[in-house]
Amino acid sequence: MSNTENLSVIILAAGKGTRMNSSIPKVLHELAGKPLLRQVVDVAKSLNPRKICVVYGHGGEMVPKALDDDDALQFVLQEPQLGTGHAVQMAMPCLDGKGRTLVLYGDVPLIKPDTLHHLLESGAGLSLLTMELENPHGYGRIVRNDDGDIVGIVEEKDATEAQRGIREVNTGVLVCPTAQLKSWLSELKNENAQKEYYLTDIVGIAASEGEMIHSASPGRQWEVMGVNDKIQLAELERVFQMERAVELMRSGTSLADPSRFDLRGSLSCGRDVIIDVNCLFEGSVKLGSKVKIGANSVLKNVEVMDGAEIAPFCHIEDAVIGQNCRIGPYARIRPGTQLGEGVHIGNFVEVKNSRIAEKSKANHLSYVGDATVGKNVNIGAGTITCNYDGANKHRTIIEDDAFIGSDTQLIAPVTVGKGATIGAGSTIVRNTPEGGLTLSRAKQVHIEYWKRPVKKKD
Repeated sequence: MSNTENLSVIILAAGKGTRMNSSIPKVLHELAGKPLLRQVVDVAKSLNPRKICVVYGHGGEMVPKALDDDDALQFVLQEPQLGTGHAVQMAMPCLDGKGRTLVLYGDVPLIKPDTLHHLLESGAGLSLLTMELENPHGYGRIVRNDDGDIVGIVEEKDATEAQRGIREVNTGVLVCPTAQLKSWLSELKNENAQKEYYLTDIVGIAASEGEMIHSASPGRQWEVMGVNDKIQLAELERVFQMERAVELMRSGTSLADPSRFDLRGSLSCGRDVIIDVNCLFEGSVKLGSKVKIGANSVLKNVEVMDGAEIAPFCHIEDAVIGQNCRIGPYARIRPGTQLGEGVHIGNFVEVKNSRIAEKSKANHLSYVGDATVGKNVNIGAGTITCNYDGANKHRTIIEDDAFIGSDTQLIAPVTVGKGATIGAGSTIVRNTPEGGLTLSRAKQVHIEYWKRPVKKKD
C-alpha cells in the first residue's frame, strides 16, 4: 500500500506575521516568485492526497482569494486564533475520518517531498518530524523517557531549565491516523503561558495512552525553517536559489556566479549553456544547447534555440528566439514575438508581437511592433512601425530582401514589397512596389542670412 494512500493534508496559514511589518498576510509573501503558501501547497499536492485543507485567519479573504484558481483546496477560517491545536480542530470537519492526516505550515516553504515520504514511512501511528540543533532557542523540545521513547513536547516558554538544554526540537510537522487525531484534539487544554491550545500537546496525550510515537528528520535543516520576518525570507530565498543553481551546474550549465542567479519558475538547459551574473528567469524558460545569456538579463516564458546569444541587459518575454540569433545589448523583446534563425536585434531595439524571418536585422534604436518581416531584411537605425492609430493596432508587412533606410516611419497598415528599398528619412503611408526605391522627403531648403536667436540679457 502506498504511504500516501488515504492521506489528507492540513496546512496552517492563519498567522499574522507581525514581524513582517506588512499589510500582506505572512503566507502570501513571495519566495522564488510564488507565495509561501503556494510553495507548501505544491509540495502537498506532490503527495497526491485525497484532500488539502488550508486554515487561514489574519488577512481575511486575501488568503483564499490568492489561491482561488486551485479547486483542490478547501479553506477554513480560524477566528479567533487560539493556537495550533485549535486551528487543526477547525479543519477536522473537512476530513472524513479515514486514513491519515499530515499537518504542514504555510510559512515553512522549502520542505521536500522526500522528507515527507520518509516521515510517512516512519510508522503507522503518530510520527513527528524532529531535528537536532546546536542552538534550539525558540523551539519546542522533544521529551524522551529513559528508553528513548518520545513522551511529550514542551514549548520553550513552558520548559524547565533542564528541558531547555534539550537539543532535539519539534518542527511542528506531524502525521497520524485521522480518527485518533480527532480524539486527541478533543482532550486539549489551554493551561499554558500563552493560554492557547497547542497541537504539540497531543503527543503527551498519545503517550499516556501507550501509543508508540515515531520520529523522522529532514535531510537539511533549512527544509523546516519558517519565515517570521523579511530577513528570514531573504535567507530562504538564497537557499532556494542556490539549490536550483547547483542542480543546473551539475547538469552541465555554466553559471558565472551561482550566488547571483535567480529562478522564479522552471528553467531547462541544453548542453554547454553559459549564464552570466544577475540574470533572472521567470515562468517557463527553455534554453537550447550552446546558448549564452549575458549579464543582467531578464527572460520570462521564453524559448531560446541552439546557438543563440543574448547580450547583457536584455529583457525578453513570451517570445521564441531562433537558432543562432544575436540579441542586444539593451534589447527588449515583448510578447508575441518569434525570431527566425540568425536574426540580429541590436542595442535599444524593441520588438513586439512580430514575426521576423531568418537572417533579418534591426541593429540600432528601432521599434518593430505588430509586424511580419521576411528574410534578409535590413531595418535601419531609428525605424518605427507606427502600428497604433489611437484606437486600433494595425500590421506592417516587410517582404523578403527589403532594405529600410534609417529614420523611416512605416504607417500601418502598409506593405513594403519584396526587394524594395526605402530611402532614409522617409514616411511611408502607402504600399511600396517590389524592387524599386521609394522616397518620401520634404524638399531641402536653405535660408540665407538667417541668424540664431540669442538669449536676452536681464
